Amino acid sequence: MEKPQIEGIKDTDWSRFLPGISIDCVIFGYHDRELKILILEFKNTGYLALPGGFVYKDEDLDEAAERTLRERTSLDNIYLDQFHTFGNMERYDTEYMRGVLKANGVAATEDHFLMQRFISVGYYALVDFSKAHPTPDKLSDSCFWCDLDELPELIQDHRLIIQYALDTLKENIEHMPISYNLMSETFTMGELRSLHETILEKKINRTSFHRKMVNSGNLKRIGKKKTGGAHRAPYLYRFVKDN
Repeated sequence: MEKPQIEGIKDTDWSRFLPGISIDCVIFGYHDRELKILILEFKNTGYLALPGGFVYKDEDLDEAAERTLRERTSLDNIYLDQFHTFGNMERYDTEYMRGVLKANGVAATEDHFLMQRFISVGYYALVDFSKAHPTPDKLSDSCFWCDLDELPELIQDHRLIIQYALDTLKENIEHMPISYNLMSETFTMGELRSLHETILEKKINRTSFHRKMVNSGNLKRIGKKKTGGAHRAPYLYRFVKDN
């Protein structure tokens, strides 16, 4: 059953959610050879954070993550992976949430749902940048893409969460065909190699990469790209997603 979206701090029945558990999503996109991450700005505070959410008492954890992702990007059926749980005492800092509550005209009492200590489950998602529609939640003013290498200051341990997600992505892309989630429907081998180089932050041998990708069985060559130039047109490929 579709869950209602949070209507705002004052209007939300916080008793519907599991106490002490939150979700933080690192949503990756890829555009112009840059890896992007979706960021939220809390209302009236200037605080910047990863998109996150809470878990309804009658909801599976993965279902809550999928709902959060869908509400922030307007996309369904995209790659989502749980990668780490964050529960260090150092992340329990009520300063930011006091500011959010105050900015929304709510008293920051010690018994408010948002003032408790949260253990956060981290998920990373891979989305087609051109199809995503960044949408703020009811606690935020805006939702926007940031270049990975130009991230602003983020609240609490959200930088650390991003680094964990990036490390997991680097590990997975070496042995799993997950890059198709970030690519357009068709692409050249050079464009695919550029994506891998961006994620891995290193140059990749062109010949060995081509051989590895072709031998993986995950690609189908579908013709040549029309360039209109004098140079030989590169082949176009698409992923065979049912492999």
